[in-house]
Amino acid sequence: MAGKGEGPAIGIDLGTTYSCVGVWQHDRVEIIANDQGNRTTPSYVGFTDSERLIGDAAKNQVAMNPINTVFG
Repeated sequence: MAGKGEGPAIGIDLGTTYSCVGVWQHDRVEIIANDQGNRTTPSYVGFTDSERLIGDAAKNQVAMNPINTVFG
């Protein structure tokens, strides 16, 4: 196990509405942006016959595919 000051630490907030990831390094926290450039991601996962959807993509299709979408 790394001691104090050895490398970055990663924190994951799995919220019921939104989730985010932060990295502690160089005495500060940086929140990591997702593929859309947002610092938070909707806590949704959806499944179709051909793909797995996460975040905004899953949230946007929940009305059409509620039985295969998991959220908050």
